[in-house]
Amino acid sequence: MKLSLVLTTYLGLVSQVLAQTYWYETITHQGVAPYNPQGTAYQVFRNVKLFGAKGDGVTDDTAAINAAISSGSRCVEGAPGCQSSTTSPAVVYFPAGTYLISSSILPYYMTQLIGNPNNMPVLKATASFSGLGLVDGDPYGSANPDYGTTNVFYRQVRNLVFDTTNIPAGTAATGIHWPTAQATSLQNCVFHLSQANPNSHVGVFIENGSGGFLTDLVFNGGSPAMNIGSQQFTTRNLTFENSVTAINQIWDWGWTYMGVSINNCGTGFDMSAVGTVDGHANGAEVGSVIFIDSHISNTPIGFKTARGSGTYPPTGASMALENVVLSNVPTAIQGPSGVTLAGTSGTMTIAAYLEGNSYTAGSSTPTSTSGSVNAFPRPAGLVSGGEYYTRSKPQYQNLAVSQFSSVRSAGAKGDGVTDDSAAIQSIINSATAAGNVVYFDAGIYKVTTTISIPPGAKLVGETYPLIMGSGSFFSNMNNPQPVVQVGSASGQSGIVEWSDMIVSTQGATEGAILIEWNLSSGASSPSGMWDVHTRIGGFTGSNLQVAQCATSAAQPNTNCIAAFQSMHITPVASGLYMENVWLWSADHDIDDPSDTQVTIYSGRGLLVESTTGNIWLIGTAVEHHTLYQYQFTNTQNIFMGFIQTETPYYQPSPGATTPFSPVASRNDPDFSVYCAGKDITCNDAWALRILSSKNILVYGAGLYSFFNNYSTTCSDHNDTTYNENCQTQIFGIDEGGSQSYSGSTIYLYGLNTLGTVSMIDSGGVSIAAQSDNTNAYAETVAMYVAS
Repeated sequence: MKLSLVLTTYLGLVSQVLAQTYWYETITHQGVAPYNPQGTAYQVFRNVKLFGAKGDGVTDDTAAINAAISSGSRCVEGAPGCQSSTTSPAVVYFPAGTYLISSSILPYYMTQLIGNPNNMPVLKATASFSGLGLVDGDPYGSANPDYGTTNVFYRQVRNLVFDTTNIPAGTAATGIHWPTAQATSLQNCVFHLSQANPNSHVGVFIENGSGGFLTDLVFNGGSPAMNIGSQQFTTRNLTFENSVTAINQIWDWGWTYMGVSINNCGTGFDMSAVGTVDGHANGAEVGSVIFIDSHISNTPIGFKTARGSGTYPPTGASMALENVVLSNVPTAIQGPSGVTLAGTSGTMTIAAYLEGNSYTAGSSTPTSTSGSVNAFPRPAGLVSGGEYYTRSKPQYQNLAVSQFSSVRSAGAKGDGVTDDSAAIQSIINSATAAGNVVYFDAGIYKVTTTISIPPGAKLVGETYPLIMGSGSFFSNMNNPQPVVQVGSASGQSGIVEWSDMIVSTQGATEGAILIEWNLSSGASSPSGMWDVHTRIGGFTGSNLQVAQCATSAAQPNTNCIAAFQSMHITPVASGLYMENVWLWSADHDIDDPSDTQVTIYSGRGLLVESTTGNIWLIGTAVEHHTLYQYQFTNTQNIFMGFIQTETPYYQPSPGATTPFSPVASRNDPDFSVYCAGKDITCNDAWALRILSSKNILVYGAGLYSFFNNYSTTCSDHNDTTYNENCQTQIFGIDEGGSQSYSGSTIYLYGLNTLGTVSMIDSGGVSIAAQSDNTNAYAETVAMYVAS
């Protein structure tokens, strides 16, 4: 009996250890950074314990962790000549343990901090901790330029616990300082903060930046637990327990919250910040907020807002709430003059509530709304349990390392020079047939023909490996070809999962469609893309940098016509969930010491033509494409969390149809008809174009036009100047020029535009003028419905 008991206990311990292992820790790491000055000696993957960290909760591991980050030839924050870089990616991995730190961990540009999700490591501050955050994503005070917050791309932090409880409650303490931009994320993190009073602990602090994504975060304590402000953001699945204030919104242009749970806090969400705005005292500093599918319980005040009678700016502190359940929340909404919406000691559901300017189709005059509105209809294929379907990026933490197939082990080089087409296609096919996950080791994988991803495939990258289309196969604008094709062109059914990768082009590839999606997946089990991005130019190895594509060169420079389209979801496709996806045609050279601007031409951004639809776009952005950024044609049932665009900086010199002439069969915009007799700035790319499509649901949009031929005079906005005339129009509904479209049904909260005279055009007529919807910087329409 005793021997049996010992054996059972031993086997149980072995099983427990195996359950806590993580394939990412034990897989052979052979990723490369082909353009790093160290060459093959450069180390991409770094285990902090191999740099001396103990993780025993006693040893000060600060120096060892920072050594793991800084090792090798890297882009150091504040160093001369390095504001950004793609040549020194790094994964800094934390095995299970408690890592005591006495000062900030400083991740460099293009760094991922990743812990073991099966036994999450803890970063625990000492009582005398010194620094702005346990992790400080952009430190202040450098003698040299810091990373520009709006240009901090390609960073991740996931699977970590941040613990500030050793620091006295009244001493300022921050879990993570995270002013970043596109293609960044915090995922699956827990914040243990003080719950004593007075309380000065903050979990996440963001005071600047542009874009980004936060998901699956848990906060215990804090005041506030999140203290945040940025141009725009998407956040989902946030949980707060016992915080004085759960979320304090410092400022924004627009922010979308999904799936927030707030419990036993003092205030749930505070957007009451005021300050001097355009010379006006007590101006609302928060532009707009959308809050959906959320729960608040046992909290005296649900929402605090600065919006009330006589609010300045006129659309400041715009707010949309939908499907928010309150339990024992006596004050649902508190405005500057008192209770705006009473709560209850029981349970109530805010079906839909709006504060701000609203429009309905056919009206060109906004209605100032404050109160309940009709909730948007939710197509059955987009919801699960009454809430919009969401799914976190898979990390495959329950799989064994034997269930992964490495592309470099299969013969691909990833050196940016070798043609890896055959090796990559072979391992994708064989691994998928065997039920394995395709593991793309870090590298730049040059391909000269289409890479096909079959149904059933799962692909995951190590610190954003690139598939880079190159050569004559992709160089015919009249016969465009996909670099990566998911499902056959004739259509296939099944599921594909794809995460943590980039698709790019090299040189003059005017016929390249970077991603073509043909796969049909069910609405209840859609395919997914997480942290998969396109990047057209502006990086080492692309042959589309300052040396080739300077803004001063005669335009258009045929050597810089770099892509036909970023992504096309074809009519036969359906059931696709996209999260934190950035489709970027470069406006500047990331690897240039001064981030110098470049002129690169890419025809189209994201085109959705799926006839069935059931597509989710959560935290996506599309920027700097010539004809349009987002276009939806003859499709239906589309959910968008916050979407963000920028118009090409060089336009209208040349205009939108240079060098890509409109193709009628692809429903391209016909500017020659639409812009006839209008100002030259009409000939700028559409940010969002919706044509003959049904049930298009937009929960936050930032459509920006900063430049006119590289000058920002057209968008200057300060106490004495208010220019918003970079382009004539930016968002078009059933606008066809020489083609006819009609009947689109659109439901939109939180439209924020910048630099455009007209915010919404329908059928060739402006129905929302920026002059009617001024805000602190962008303009805001709180709600638009065309049904």
